Amino acid sequence: MAFNRISDFGDLTGKRAVVRVDLNVPMQDGVVTDDTRLQAVKPTVEAVLKAGGKCVLLAHFGRPKGQKVSEMSLKPVVPALADVLGCDVAFAELGSELPGTNVVVMENTRFEAGEEKNDAELAKRYAALGDVYINDAFSCAHRAHASTEAIAKLLPAAAGETMGAELEALDNALGNPKSPVVAVVGGAKVSSKLAVLENLVAKVDHLIIGGGMANTFLYAGGVDVGASLCENDLKDTALAILASAEKAGCQVHLPSDVVVAKEFKANAENRTITADDVASDEMILDAGPETVTALCDVLENANTLVWNGPMGAFEMEPFDRATVALAQKAAYLTDEGSLLSVAGGGDTVAALAHAGAKDSFTHISTAGGAFLEWMEGRELPGVEALKK
Repeated sequence: MAFNRISDFGDLTGKRAVVRVDLNVPMQDGVVTDDTRLQAVKPTVEAVLKAGGKCVLLAHFGRPKGQKVSEMSLKPVVPALADVLGCDVAFAELGSELPGTNVVVMENTRFEAGEEKNDAELAKRYAALGDVYINDAFSCAHRAHASTEAIAKLLPAAAGETMGAELEALDNALGNPKSPVVAVVGGAKVSSKLAVLENLVAKVDHLIIGGGMANTFLYAGGVDVGASLCENDLKDTALAILASAEKAGCQVHLPSDVVVAKEFKANAENRTITADDVASDEMILDAGPETVTALCDVLENANTLVWNGPMGAFEMEPFDRATVALAQKAAYLTDEGSLLSVAGGGDTVAALAHAGAKDSFTHISTAGGAFLEWMEGRELPGVEALKK
């Protein structure tokens, strides 16, 4: 994937870069409680300053729907961002005179009615703030908004450092991957990831289906899943996906043994059985050890891994075992240098952190919607606008 980078701008002395970032951070009593997204802004700001330029940061916060909502102002985020960047950060509203500091945070883009409409006139007002445009917010790249798409047509545009690293990792994972490629897709419902599954079977060598989704596929194959979470009405859809996978030469892996319980709670009385031995009052809450061993062997022979969604009810012991074991195996292989591993989605990041495997993965995407749309094979407007 060929896209412009900050280095393509050359010397930025005397110039301002309008940078779209993600400052949609968790807040409590006006204080930032997790600065992960602020840390992600730092490499791009530093790159612009090193090139002699200044940064005008555009970002949204919450869903004010084109109205000025005081509780959704970005002003309270400024002190935390200044701490992360280690420099003065000013705050300004669109239409006011820009302060002379090297870094300025503009007020919530979604206070503007034209932002989510990708309004061309609003994009012109954004473009007037600087000389070049940088998009460093992959989490917003699936939306064609004035600050992510329309503005990129008005100024020389490039991907920021964090965005660039994300695009490279994703391209290595599915765009031009090293085979064999394995995808882990888990979570509660098939219906939420239909497009993901349909796209992946044509692109990967092995598709591991876990979580509640696996129950629907087991049911489609004639297995009685008892009281398990299952979308019975998607039987034909599941069978169609399996048929597509077979035609494409993609091997689908479903649990051969499962951990079941009669109660959905931590440390509920449970038993490990073959997948076709579930009683009518039992729920499948995790994949069993036989399945885990087989899946670890699949990873052992893989070169590329894409992961979205847990293997079971990982929030509750002991139903976290399959997720933890598979995540730790992937982490070990990545550390060893034999596996390129990319993961994304809120539950996935939490699950990998729970397993102590998060820091070992090649790339972790915190972009929920954008990551899913990328896995669906869809074009992301914010990325398309940056292509050479």
